[in-house]
Amino acid sequence: MFKALLLEESGKETKASVQRLNENQLTNGDVLVKVDYSSLNYKDAMAITGKGKIVRQWPMVPGIDFAGTVLASDNPAHSIGDEVILTGWGVGEKYWGGMAEKACVKGEWLVPLPGTMSAKRAMAIGTAGLTAMLAVTALEEAGIKPDQGPILVTGATGGVGSIAVRLLAKAGFDVHAETGRRQHCDWLRELGASEVIDRAEFDKEPAALESQRWAGAIDAVGGRTLARILSQTQMNGAVAACGLAGGVSLNTTVMPFILRGVKLLGIDSVYVSKEKRISAWQRLQTSLPLDFEEQSEVYTLDQSITAAHDLLNGQLKGRVLIQP
Repeated sequence: MFKALLLEESGKETKASVQRLNENQLTNGDVLVKVDYSSLNYKDAMAITGKGKIVRQWPMVPGIDFAGTVLASDNPAHSIGDEVILTGWGVGEKYWGGMAEKACVKGEWLVPLPGTMSAKRAMAIGTAGLTAMLAVTALEEAGIKPDQGPILVTGATGGVGSIAVRLLAKAGFDVHAETGRRQHCDWLRELGASEVIDRAEFDKEPAALESQRWAGAIDAVGGRTLARILSQTQMNGAVAACGLAGGVSLNTTVMPFILRGVKLLGIDSVYVSKEKRISAWQRLQTSLPLDFEEQSEVYTLDQSITAAHDLLNGQLKGRVLIQP
């Protein structure tokens, strides 16, 4: 038996509860992992609270990422005792995820824990950190350099945004952080932002083209915010889009693309190749402060339901870990 947060469908509502489950209920893959840490992401919070259509099969164990140790394996790439990370691949949506003491997944979904990184540090970084690193790398590959002007990060107090601020600042970029949580301005400056911008500034319908402000941007919001960023991006700038907290619609024009050569870069952290994952994790190993994981909030499975509601209500900042 093992302990897990289980989501069940009750009419049109989601019922979340911590239960004891039997190991023979784990049928998704060929590697059994003892989960040391998972993390609470925006997508997890929407699944747990039932406020988003995240779960594809019922019942579901949420948790789109986890880090732990291999307990048993029928996959030649993984042996008992290996320390591994999983992010994405539909885990926590279509397949049982990491908010449990054990998880059974396909071996090809796992990547090795890099170097001396601990499971706690890996999940303090988690899907959010992987996404942020993929976005930073995409901007760099698009030719964006620190001397070209400021980089905007939206949703900056969230998991992706806060790590993106750190990574960009460490790489020498002038980072401007957008947030609706003015109480966290000092914290964002501590992370490396030179300026903090109120979210309300982007909650307006954009003109086809506005004054050029950003050499690049990492956007975790989408919707009207992304449209406004595109209209303000400099000549030959680039915007990495990696979230939809502000909506899935994008009401823009072709003007930024055909008159300024702006590039819109889609960031997929769910099905990105294993090679890119390993490369990103290797870089993440040395790109964040040594005490980074100690700056995260840690919750138990029993506390995770309340934490999910708090996250959606904007009461949490940075990274939130779940320790089964």
